[in-house]
Amino acid sequence: MSSINIDIPDPLHQQARDLAARNNLSLEQFITAALAEKISAIAAKEYLRARAARGSRESFERFLTKVPNTEPEPYDRE
Repeated sequence: MSSINIDIPDPLHQQARDLAARNNLSLEQFITAALAEKISAIAAKEYLRARAARGSRESFERFLTKVPNTEPEPYDRE
């Protein structure tokens, strides 16, 4: 484990403490979870951007020609 010392604005600190308490978490657990979520979101965005760069309209249209032309199931119509 590593430790860091950060300065954050008092209102943000108070909000984090309040949310942590409401979720039965320590402030450390709350901040660790928030950091993990942010890292995951950025990683997912970068992954999707890289995947999109590998795609092509031609490949997409070729794939669509293999999809059967059928009506959607009743539960999937709206």
